[in-house]
Amino acid sequence: MSILKIARMGHPVLSTVAKAVADPAAPEVRRLVADMLETMIDADGAGLAAPQVYVPWRVVVFQAPAARDDGLSEAERFDRTAPLTVLINPEIEVIGEMRESGWEGCLSVPGLRGLVERPAHIRYRGIDHEGHLVERVAKGFHARVVQHECDHLDGVLYPQRMADLKKLIFESEARHWLPDAE
Repeated sequence: MSILKIARMGHPVLSTVAKAVADPAAPEVRRLVADMLETMIDADGAGLAAPQVYVPWRVVVFQAPAARDDGLSEAERFDRTAPLTVLINPEIEVIGEMRESGWEGCLSVPGLRGLVERPAHIRYRGIDHEGHLVERVAKGFHARVVQHECDHLDGVLYPQRMADLKKLIFESEARHWLPDAE
């Protein structure tokens, strides 16, 4: 396994639509997934998409550990846990009309946070790197992480989802915006 270099905002790979993976269990996909997991954990990220490591494939990995609340709203605290997950060729279905705002960061937009509104309740599905179907319903931080990572597959970074760029801040200034930030 290897720790991969992470593309930063402005690189063309982050603004293109990723290609579907024909064989999710192929050796090159398994190798990519292993490297992405190691890279995400090393970078202390909640998720990582293949385009972020310069591979234009529809592959994401994520986790939403309970310890990562990062100033979440009370509604988002409802469900902020998700197991370490691999999704290949993911699909998202929005459940209901409720939306929530939450602060997001991104390994491809280092040092910044932005307030992003997203659907609060989703169903997602995809195939893992062993060829098994993964299908779950998610709310809160779990739903936010899935949507954020899947946006990367469509060439979208979280600042493009922001309604008010005045709420794009440096992490070093988060104490002015986030409760309990130090």
